[in-house]
Amino acid sequence: MLVFSVALCLICVCVCLRKNKARKVDVSTHAVTSNQDFTVESLQYDFATLVNATNNFSDENKLGEGGFGGVYKGTLSNGKLIAVKRLSASSSQGIQEFKTEVLVVAKLQHRNLVRLLGFCYTKQEKLLVYEYIRNKSLDNFIFDEENRRQLDWKRRYNIIRGIARGLLYLHHDSRIRIIHRDLKASNILLDDEMNPKISDFGTSRIFGVDHSQTNYTNAVVGTYGYMAPEYALHGQFSIKSDAYSFGVLVLEIISGRKVSTFNQVSDDEDLLSYAWRQWEAGTPLEIVDPIIRDSCSNNTDVMRCIQIGLLCVQESVEDRLTMANVVLTLDSYSITLPVPEQTDFLARPRVITSFPKEVNNSVHS
Repeated sequence: MLVFSVALCLICVCVCLRKNKARKVDVSTHAVTSNQDFTVESLQYDFATLVNATNNFSDENKLGEGGFGGVYKGTLSNGKLIAVKRLSASSSQGIQEFKTEVLVVAKLQHRNLVRLLGFCYTKQEKLLVYEYIRNKSLDNFIFDEENRRQLDWKRRYNIIRGIARGLLYLHHDSRIRIIHRDLKASNILLDDEMNPKISDFGTSRIFGVDHSQTNYTNAVVGTYGYMAPEYALHGQFSIKSDAYSFGVLVLEIISGRKVSTFNQVSDDEDLLSYAWRQWEAGTPLEIVDPIIRDSCSNNTDVMRCIQIGLLCVQESVEDRLTMANVVLTLDSYSITLPVPEQTDFLARPRVITSFPKEVNNSVHS
């Protein structure tokens, strides 16, 4: 009888502990999706600490400048390097976007996403503290005549795969579904080993993990050229609009050319239409950056990446690949891809370039 009583007590204790644990998880989940004030005190940095770390946000420590403010390199008292994103007083990113970036990024854990270390919020200042990425952003390499030589085909292929895996995590594998809405070369950071890390989640939208429908917004944010047509023109976005941005980025990585400035002499052709014309002519390898052609020993990988890029930028949302399709294709040669359909690429630049190049752009641009 005594043994039975002890066992019963132990069972009750275990049940209580499990309930408490479940309750904590529910609270944590609620914190991510709610509009409550910050409760993650362990992530908060003192403003004076960040002032000292960045030498009072000196120009010497400045890593970049964008629509939301500046990014500064900092060194904490223990020697740890950090990157501090200081939102400008006139920043179009309000408190809600700031909360979004803090609460979203702090909960995400993936090798291909930049890691948020903490934040600082006062009446006068809003700052985000990230891990320091020494090599800065992808655009500093693929669009620079000298730096692009450091990215042979093997590295570019690994960058494409890493970005795809990071997006797959955001769209499907994290416990909340996230649509980035501003995927571009300047928002991809490269670590010491040239592994890509997706950054800048201030414009992201968060949904339940089972959410898959199309969404609409009157506040279009992001960068024209990377935006899917339905998003740029009608405010319609989904995981497929992120896939479109990924397709543009893939073609930029392969060609070493910017989608927005591919052909400044003529308005008749941009990077997407050029890639399609070469694909249709049976000469897709013509779009490959001449600097890396000698390192493309495996033309199969290059061809598949060009095909993936074109499939992701299809005008029809239904015809675009999901990131699950992309990752599966990159990991297996047994997957047969559909043939890209002809798309009216030529009509897009005329529509899109009539607007400002960027809207509410991110700080890494």
